[in-house]
Amino acid sequence: MTTRTTAQQREQARTAYDAYLATCPARQLLDRISDKWVSLLLTALADGPQRYSSLSRTIAGVSQKMLTQTLRTLERDGLVSRSVTPSVPVRVDYTLTPLGISLLPVMQAIKDWAETHIEQVAAARDTYDNRSTSPDALAERV
Repeated sequence: MTTRTTAQQREQARTAYDAYLATCPARQLLDRISDKWVSLLLTALADGPQRYSSLSRTIAGVSQKMLTQTLRTLERDGLVSRSVTPSVPVRVDYTLTPLGISLLPVMQAIKDWAETHIEQVAAARDTYDNRSTSPDALAERV
């Protein structure tokens, strides 16, 4: 075991997993799970396995490309598993892994918060927009 100075130990601890650093793997994971399609897919899979077409119907507005890309990414990260049942046509089901299930309470809480507080956020946006387009606000910019 090599001996390190206190300063070296502090530096190593600071950079081990510091999501504020752009190169930190935790930062990359935060970037991934903060994507809107990821949060919607994870919460959609909370009720159990679903087929691609069911997910596509559940999540309005997601394109085929984005749905496929997001599912592949979640599978790569170990949050979703994909099972293929040989039949005609082939049946593909997606389900949360134990790791995905462990993330579900956080994602569900964010979704619930957004649904509960959207009216307050909309009111705050209106107030901000009205304030920034009022004659007084426009005069301050000049």
